[in-house]
Amino acid sequence: MVLLAKISEDAITENLRKRYSDDYIFTYIGPVLISVNPFKQLPYFTDREVELYQGSAQYENPPHIYALADTMFRDMMIDSENQCVIISGESGAGKTVAAKFIMSYISKVSGGGEKVQHVKDIILQSNPLLEAFGNAKTVRNNNSSRFGKYFEIQFSRGGAPDGGKISNFLLEKSRVVSQNSGERNFHIYYQLLDGAGAEQRENLGVTTPDYYYYLNQSGTYTVDDVSDKKDFAETMEAMSVVGLSDEDQESVLQIVASILHLGNISFREENNYASVESQDFLAFPSFLLGVQQEALCSKLTSRVMDSKWGGRTESIAVTLNTEQAAFTRDALSKALYGRLFDFLVQSVNRAIQKDHEEQNIGVLDIYGFEIFQKNGFEQFCINFVNEKLQQIFIELTLKAEQEEYVQEGIQWTPIEYFNNKIVCDLIESKNPPGVMCVLDDVCATMHAKGEGADLTLLQKLQGQMGSHDHFSSWNKGFIVHHYAGKVSYDVSGFCERNRDVLFNDIIELMQGSEFPFIRALFPENLEAEKRGRPSTVSSKIKKQANTLVVTLMRCSPHYVRCIKPNETKKAGDWEEKRVHHQVEYLGLRENIRVRRAGFSYRRVFSKFLHRYAILTPESWPQWTGDPRQGVLHLLSSVHMDQDQYQLGKSKVFIRAPESLFLLEEMRERKFNGYARVIQKAWRKHVAVRKYVQMRQEASDVLLNKKERRRNSLNRNFVGDYIGLELHPEIRAFVGKRERVEFADVVLKYDRRFRSVKRDLILTPKYLYLIGREKVKQGPEKGQIQEVLKRKIEVQKVQSVSLSCLQDDLFIVHEETYDSVLQSVFKTEFLSLLLKKHQEKTGKKLPLKFNNLLEFKVKKGGWGPFMSSGSRQIQFSAGNGEEAELKPSGKVLQVSIGPGLPKDSRPTRRDNRKSRHLGHGHGAAPRPSAGSGKPRPPRAGVPAPRPRPSLCCVSGAADRRMSRGRSLRQASMEQPTLPRLHGNRQSVHSPPQQPQDLAFMEVPDTGAAGLLRRRSKEVRPDPGLGRPKPSPKPRPRTPHCRALWAYDAQDTDELSFNADEVIEILSEDGSGWWFGRLRGREGMFPGNYVEKI
Repeated sequence: MVLLAKISEDAITENLRKRYSDDYIFTYIGPVLISVNPFKQLPYFTDREVELYQGSAQYENPPHIYALADTMFRDMMIDSENQCVIISGESGAGKTVAAKFIMSYISKVSGGGEKVQHVKDIILQSNPLLEAFGNAKTVRNNNSSRFGKYFEIQFSRGGAPDGGKISNFLLEKSRVVSQNSGERNFHIYYQLLDGAGAEQRENLGVTTPDYYYYLNQSGTYTVDDVSDKKDFAETMEAMSVVGLSDEDQESVLQIVASILHLGNISFREENNYASVESQDFLAFPSFLLGVQQEALCSKLTSRVMDSKWGGRTESIAVTLNTEQAAFTRDALSKALYGRLFDFLVQSVNRAIQKDHEEQNIGVLDIYGFEIFQKNGFEQFCINFVNEKLQQIFIELTLKAEQEEYVQEGIQWTPIEYFNNKIVCDLIESKNPPGVMCVLDDVCATMHAKGEGADLTLLQKLQGQMGSHDHFSSWNKGFIVHHYAGKVSYDVSGFCERNRDVLFNDIIELMQGSEFPFIRALFPENLEAEKRGRPSTVSSKIKKQANTLVVTLMRCSPHYVRCIKPNETKKAGDWEEKRVHHQVEYLGLRENIRVRRAGFSYRRVFSKFLHRYAILTPESWPQWTGDPRQGVLHLLSSVHMDQDQYQLGKSKVFIRAPESLFLLEEMRERKFNGYARVIQKAWRKHVAVRKYVQMRQEASDVLLNKKERRRNSLNRNFVGDYIGLELHPEIRAFVGKRERVEFADVVLKYDRRFRSVKRDLILTPKYLYLIGREKVKQGPEKGQIQEVLKRKIEVQKVQSVSLSCLQDDLFIVHEETYDSVLQSVFKTEFLSLLLKKHQEKTGKKLPLKFNNLLEFKVKKGGWGPFMSSGSRQIQFSAGNGEEAELKPSGKVLQVSIGPGLPKDSRPTRRDNRKSRHLGHGHGAAPRPSAGSGKPRPPRAGVPAPRPRPSLCCVSGAADRRMSRGRSLRQASMEQPTLPRLHGNRQSVHSPPQQPQDLAFMEVPDTGAAGLLRRRSKEVRPDPGLGRPKPSPKPRPRTPHCRALWAYDAQDTDELSFNADEVIEILSEDGSGWWFGRLRGREGMFPGNYVEKI
């Protein structure tokens, strides 16, 4: 989007809309990837795309998240620096899916053995496990992350992922006990209820979700297009992969079920005190938690408090009221779930932990900015973390970049932008105290649950922050003007959720459980005296957020900015106002302006010299002079225009990405050249060692079955007889990472036995036949281009037929139709085809030898020769070394003289050393397509000199049910599931009221939006008022004028008419020059032209 003609929010939004409507969901602003959630599966996340983007420069392929992931991986390997990707956006913008794609790509392209593959499996399987326990359906997102996750994938020096670590932030535990209308609890509850087997359901006492108070408050139990039963199986599989034992898996489900049963315990008031409404509802939770029913009842309705009088401490039993009892029940449920989630994260970390850290890639997948109808303490913490992430983006892409230009002495006109640091300080500052400091002070002085503390909080906030531009209050809470808009927070429950207190009575109860698993979740030492103020949730999240910022700042950051196109969560829907709002508050306009006016690449002189030292002999292996002069030497040696770079005090700045890509390409060519020299030497060495064996194996293919040609027994095997490295137009038909085993120009015979040249290529997967055709339409009409004629999977080759004579014909049989081919290197080809076919199928490929061969032909058009059917080839003894072919109807008569006996074996002994193996580059000359005699020119026209030959470069669910028996080792018997009282459902499931959806609208931008609009008014003069420079003169290259017309005799030659002007690219002493005409490059005879 840096190339947009007009830079405005409207232009950016319109560009995104057009791309979105055509299913192009990715685009770039320099190195920043913009991703729009398509709300559907798209076809370009397959192995083909992985292969396409691996090792490719950013400009070579369309924008894609794989390109960003590949850049991260390569930067880590090349620079030995830790990398991280910060994925940000609203709730439902596609952040979690983006993180999955990045981790999946890195897993596929990185190397490693069996141990590394185990680590990869855990990394990938941790996603469904943590999503089941940490994600939930909200009104904005069907799979909303209700926790933050920073996943560090650790690598060895060789680039193999051999470890990892997950840091989790602020699980939304309040969702366990209550949800808003239209939302669900965490996925795992619904997965368990839908996916558990019959015996497992009986053991855990689970039934339909409307039975449980913790699930029936919202009235929503399912998610469109989601199978909870299928997801449950994936979750259990993920537990096994990360190393949880069968017993631990059952214990995890036990706790999940016990929380559901705890929620069904209700209280009634008796003499102003709470008592359990029905003792029946105590039975199952106490059974699953391994505690006595009476103890659970006592701890939920009373509390032991320590009272100090003088030097004496006295314990007093205090009976709770119904509100306090319900609070205690919910506190126990949240504590169980929160500690269970931490256990799962620790289990993943234990499975992939590494003794020492070498280098890593961090993926930050954190809850998105969100606004609900009622925004509580959790939304406040979530939006605060998003403010911190926005601050990182501003610091590193807008603020730090511009400050760097000033520090380095680069000429620069500042670009205004909104810096949200003022909002971060409003929330977390200590002096003056921010919202979190005031909240902690109020929590430190509160003594009991109630609305009094929340009211005190609101009063203090109004008194201390009432005049702040980004803060205002309302009757139930306060409003913060976030970077993404104004959010109204209801202070009800703020203090209780910030304290997150679990009383010692409950901890003691859990520490007395009969199950070791549950006891291990509560390791507190209650006897140790605790001093000082207990930590609060806000202090923890503030510390975690700042630690995360420090961690991210130590890495080389990459950015994915996710955009949510609609609130309907449907593919194709586009809400202009909503997208425009996101474009505005994400600062995409300012990002484009900085990127267009600035430099795409900057590097310290020493690092720049180290990376590109190989480009010149003076700088390799190390530049010994002044680093600044070394950088200038390198840039001048590659002829980079002076307006494309500037040198600062300690760094070099390169303006356009294309200039950087030029340097990278030149560097890769240098390294590739040296790598080829090494590979060539090694291959020669290996070839000498295996030469005799390879020749013998190939000979055995035809031994006692076919006569041999005199020159084929003892020859060298080359493999690539085309020279694909010099013919990228042919190599392009083969997969990027596919190894070419054999390549040769062969003759193919059609149904009428007419021969045509084809390029035959064999890889471990496919057999390719490539031909040439004239372009029939378009700007390249009349030009000859390569065309893929046939692509056969190796395992689908049914057999190969040959004669018993010394000819070079063979037939490749396939299910649809057969291919009749002729190659002098048939023995080498057949030996390789047999080997690759056996590797794919585990079976030997049948070889048929007979002097009467039959083959199927492809169905064609009309006429006697066009129908589908078969043809025959009859071989007979004749004279001479070359076969004579005579078509006769549907039979081809082939005669050839006698060859070497069928039992001939290689006789040549190879005593050479590696350095004597072959000459040139290991590939035979490619036969010229125009090897026949050229037609004689007209009178007075000279005949072109002969072309020189060009040398080419060479049943689990049931098992889980049975395991449930071994876990029930409590002394009590399993209870039956109690019936709900008649009025129970009405109490716990109030009638659904029409939901107010006003909060789903685009939020008011508030003070942040006002500051952003002001920054738009500051528009510097383009080019600092300097006149537009005149275009640079194009460098002149030699040209020539055609004296006579010439028709190309081969595909790599130019055709031209008299008086046409040809650009000369190179001249050769042989008389054949290389030039360019009408955009096409090729050879032409130098004696047909004159220079001008």
